[in-house]
Amino acid sequence: MEDKLFELMLLKKQEIELVTLLNCNEKTKEFGLVLTNEEAKELVKSRNESLKNYQRIEFSSGILEYLIFSFCDSSYINQNNYAETLMELQDIFYMFKNESDDKLTDEELITFMKEQFESVCSGDTDYLANTCLERFAQAIRAGYTGYIGSDGHNQYEDLSLEQRWDKDLYLEVLRELFWD
Repeated sequence: MEDKLFELMLLKKQEIELVTLLNCNEKTKEFGLVLTNEEAKELVKSRNESLKNYQRIEFSSGILEYLIFSFCDSSYINQNNYAETLMELQDIFYMFKNESDDKLTDEELITFMKEQFESVCSGDTDYLANTCLERFAQAIRAGYTGYIGSDGHNQYEDLSLEQRWDKDLYLEVLRELFWD
């Protein structure tokens, strides 16, 4: 009897999650992004798998709605890669909640993810997970607290090991090479 009750509660929760995800389309269609019913179901299924893989429990509707609204204006997400990218970002989120020993708030982690996704990563979720977030989580586990008070904004440059190119310098050199 308890198993049946739990199953009914789980089904009702998933039903509510689907409606919530599909309601996000009202805002995201401004950016040319719309989830189909099937994609929304896959996202819920993917979320449940991620929670299981990372041994996490959520009592609320989950992080997906927040991810959708945070990333819907990304220059690297389009209708063709929308659902797949959301699945990857969702999985990365749960992985790094664990990797950071839950020291980051959801907002701090998502802010950091979005900034790096749009800048350093140029939309590459593998680079986001395997480089930027790995370094950030490693620093946090080692005692780094610079993110506190910034809500996760502007944190990566202190952790980056790569030499970044300077756009203005690059354009100046191009002008010298081709127009002088």
